[in-house]
Amino acid sequence: MFKGIAASPGIAIGPAWIIEEQHREIPRRQIKPSETKQEVLRFRQALGKARQKFLSIKEKVAHSLGTKHSLLFDAYNLILEDEMLRGGTIKVIVQEQINAEAALEKVTDRILKAFSQVSDQYISKRGHDVVDVSRTIMSNLLGSEKQVWASTNTPSIIVAHNLTPADTIDIHKEKVVGFVTDVGGATSHTAILARSLGIPAVVGMKDITRRVATGDTLIVDGIRGIVIINPEQNVIDNYTNEKVKLEYENEQLAKLKDLPATTLDGRTIEVFANIELPSDVTVALNYGATGIGLFRTEYAYLDQDNLPGEEDLYHVYSLACKRMLPYSVVFRTLDLGIEKVDPRYMLTPERNPYMGLRGIRLCLANHELFKTQLKAILRAAVEGNASLMYPMIATVEEFRQAQEILEQVKEELRKDKVQFDENIQVGMMVETPAAALSSDVLARECAFFSIGTNDLVQYTMAVDRVNENVAYLYEPYHPAVLKMIRDVIRAGHHAGIPVSMCGEMAGDPALTKLLIGLGIDQISMNPHAVPTVKQHIREIKYEDAQTFADEILTITDIDEIRKRLNIK
Repeated sequence: MFKGIAASPGIAIGPAWIIEEQHREIPRRQIKPSETKQEVLRFRQALGKARQKFLSIKEKVAHSLGTKHSLLFDAYNLILEDEMLRGGTIKVIVQEQINAEAALEKVTDRILKAFSQVSDQYISKRGHDVVDVSRTIMSNLLGSEKQVWASTNTPSIIVAHNLTPADTIDIHKEKVVGFVTDVGGATSHTAILARSLGIPAVVGMKDITRRVATGDTLIVDGIRGIVIINPEQNVIDNYTNEKVKLEYENEQLAKLKDLPATTLDGRTIEVFANIELPSDVTVALNYGATGIGLFRTEYAYLDQDNLPGEEDLYHVYSLACKRMLPYSVVFRTLDLGIEKVDPRYMLTPERNPYMGLRGIRLCLANHELFKTQLKAILRAAVEGNASLMYPMIATVEEFRQAQEILEQVKEELRKDKVQFDENIQVGMMVETPAAALSSDVLARECAFFSIGTNDLVQYTMAVDRVNENVAYLYEPYHPAVLKMIRDVIRAGHHAGIPVSMCGEMAGDPALTKLLIGLGIDQISMNPHAVPTVKQHIREIKYEDAQTFADEILTITDIDEIRKRLNIK
């Protein structure tokens, strides 16, 4: 039994089918100044071929899965157009006078390094999408196309080092019942497509291709992220029974897609999705989300050579607004540290970046950076139903400073006669203990609260959740955390503003009843969690949830709280 990352829920049982990774030698050579123009042209031609391929795949997806799913591939074309990859590679060709293949490899490695340093795991996993695009361009430069599929007559489970979305969409469901890969993440487009196709998948297994042989019997548990090689018959029988039960439950969940998340006694909770690209809107809608509670805007800032311009950001934001209509989109302003955005501005490395110049602190220290993003959001809001919120707020003064800059931006747009949303709603993330403890004051300043539990737990417990030595202290169920959440909700309601939650706690169905009982108005989560949470909401009474929450808040022992929440 081996553990990986659960990428697509479901259970698959069948023989393994190994797809060998094709290793290609990347040529590296210096070029003469006179050859620079030709190498740039080769690279541009390879980009053009990649663009045509992605358009072709998009049409194929539209035909097999519908138009909504095909929009997923717009993200690939956005990567092709992004200065991070395109402009960066051309710059390396010209400045370092090396061939296009070597330049592309160098820039791709640099981008991957930038992604790997981002603490937000959802964003860091997007590096895999850049790799997929880069490989397609590289294949065009090398004049070779990776051939993935061979014919098989037996429904099988694919085992591969990696699968791109292009590979995934070529899967014949009657022949492929599941797949397992060495690399990849749950938020990659390949994983999203697998979920759309209904194919169970486990990714990020490091070396599974070396542990499995073609013909081995596999069980792929896409719920728990487990792969079992050559299981005993009783294990196969147990999983077969679970598979039948799961398929029935999924049929019932699918019926909830267009139903409201309303409790048995009539209280409706808005169930939103967290995304970071316009193409993710498709997935959110497909799972039944009725809004975007958190649009992470950091993706565009991961190029350490060129910061995005107003037009670049406006294109991305307006696309998300238009696709999400008539539902709303909440844009979180830049939530990265200076070392990720542009290390050239750093005088000395920060000893503790998590508590350094990041989020709203960075924006308040760099007005032009902040203004560029605010202008793009304000303009995009005209295209749909949008609002914005500031991250990492710790004091009232910070919020007021941000609002002053927003007003300056509005005045500049008026002066330039640029259309924008004059009445955009402005809220803030509550993710620092300081903000939580002064939420009664902050609630009078903004239009809404959004509780970011990931950081709130981290800062409250004084623990780095990615540090394995202290990870056990990262405890969302700690009484101090739960009481902070209760107090923030109370402060928001007392001031007459709605309170949402967009951290990982929001998507945990074990906490749904507790959060409803605490009075949360909206919850925003990874799209795939929406149906299950919606189902839980529709099965409880708000009155019962309130009683349950009151009881939980009287318990001081974490283990007892876990027991009451049925968390193992």
